[in-house]
Amino acid sequence: MRKRTLARECALKILYKIEIAKDSVDDSFRDFWSSQETSMEVRNFAETLVRGTSENIARLNEIISKYTENWDIKRMAVIDKNIMRLSIFELLYMDDIPAKVSINEAIELAKKYGDIDSGKFVNGILDKVRKEECKK
Repeated sequence: MRKRTLARECALKILYKIEIAKDSVDDSFRDFWSSQETSMEVRNFAETLVRGTSENIARLNEIISKYTENWDIKRMAVIDKNIMRLSIFELLYMDDIPAKVSINEAIELAKKYGDIDSGKFVNGILDKVRKEECKK
């Protein structure tokens, strides 16, 4: 598995833990990394994604809510929500990553960790976000 793909997977797991267990970012890092053997490059990228997503969560949630019709973000699957937060963070704040890469990685995470329709759902929302928000 490529390093950034692995880092995104780690970031998703950490974000999930933060939301479900209500842990702090630093506690979640400590707990997660204590049971994972990864390179510093993977850790650094994962931590950048988690911190950036966590620090911008209100804006990311607003954007998700804007493009999801008939879906209350509070009732959305935790995995899908965090995949979209992570990817939207990349789309808006990480200019060195092509939008297509961020979206494709998010779809693969959704297929792997979400339910049967998560890949389609995440793709539809992220494509709208790319078209509308990335212009700004």
